[in-house]
Amino acid sequence: MTTPKKLVLASASPRRVQILQQAGIEPDRLIPAEIDETPFKAEHPRSLAKRLAREKAEKALARLQREGEANEAFVLAADTVVAVGRRILPKAELAEEASNCLRLLSGRSHRVYTGVCLFTPAGKLRHKLVETRVRFKRISREELESYLASGEWRGKAGGYAIQGLAGTFVVKLVGSYSNVVGLPLYETVGLLSADGFKAHLNWSATTEA
Repeated sequence: MTTPKKLVLASASPRRVQILQQAGIEPDRLIPAEIDETPFKAEHPRSLAKRLAREKAEKALARLQREGEANEAFVLAADTVVAVGRRILPKAELAEEASNCLRLLSGRSHRVYTGVCLFTPAGKLRHKLVETRVRFKRISREELESYLASGEWRGKAGGYAIQGLAGTFVVKLVGSYSNVVGLPLYETVGLLSADGFKAHLNWSATTEA
């Protein structure tokens, strides 16, 4: 009987772990990949999302190779980019950054891109780019100040978390909701399943629980 391969997630994001758990998938190991996420000059948001996802996966894979475990695991990584046109919004760390992002997004549409990268135990590279269009209501000054006070924006691309309070700003969403949270579930499970990862094996146990 073939031993099931492990799943290594090149991230410490609780949101991405929760999205995988929604599909009954529990990562066997988390290897956060610290990389320079600064966009290249004139780099398109789509290209940035794909590049950063691959760099994260490569860094985690390199660690597994040093440990002699690369042929025993699927290595999954993702990176989410929020953009207005070609303008890439930062992952806000300061209230001023979040405020600038939300003022820009207020009353208009933007796009959320997530690059997903997968290295298989056989060393094959699989990747996917998913795009979601989101339209925000016009955010009042009071709403903006209250949201900034919540601190929910910290570390979030575009200065907001759609799964939290900022969900009240969303007028329309076209595409994958989980993509905006940080990991497109349908596409990610599709990548894993295509290369033999049995995403559904724990479903019966999950249902019983």
